[in-house]
Amino acid sequence: MRLLKEIVHKPNLLLDGRTTMREAVRAIILKEKQVLMVFSPVNGDYKFPGGGIQDGEERWAALAREIKEECGTKLIKILDEFGKMIELDLAEEEEFDLFKMTSYYYLCEVEDSFGEQNLDDYEYEYGFRPEWVSLEHAIAVNRALLEDPPPNIQRWVSRELFVLEELEKFENKINH
Repeated sequence: MRLLKEIVHKPNLLLDGRTTMREAVRAIILKEKQVLMVFSPVNGDYKFPGGGIQDGEERWAALAREIKEECGTKLIKILDEFGKMIELDLAEEEEFDLFKMTSYYYLCEVEDSFGEQNLDDYEYEYGFRPEWVSLEHAIAVNRALLEDPPPNIQRWVSRELFVLEELEKFENKINH
């Protein structure tokens, strides 16, 4: 899968230090000039549906599970790979120097209906809810947050903004 970008969240990270890694999958779901995003009214940001891959879980299974949990809908099929993002940050655990997260983005198709969500505690606290929005709106909202960041801004906002902007370029290319 092509690398879209590597984001280093803090300066002077020990890049060759003891590293803890996490892999995640994210769904890009497009329909009639809109994208399905997860909105947090608490944080005011948009993120792609998705999350961490559990031990022994295949990427497609993690994607189906995360879409069901966060959006309450069913994955019909994975249409294509879009790309991956790598994020580097300071590890929270004392025994590690570096946290490395790799997020794999896939173009997906889902069922039209939305049912009950099954959110993690933090997702529930952030009020996560699925929303169909224009790319332009999601980009504008996340960009405004990064231009004047609130104290509680989430690390994922810069990652998701970059992918939204890449998706906008992709959409412009195929529609012209």
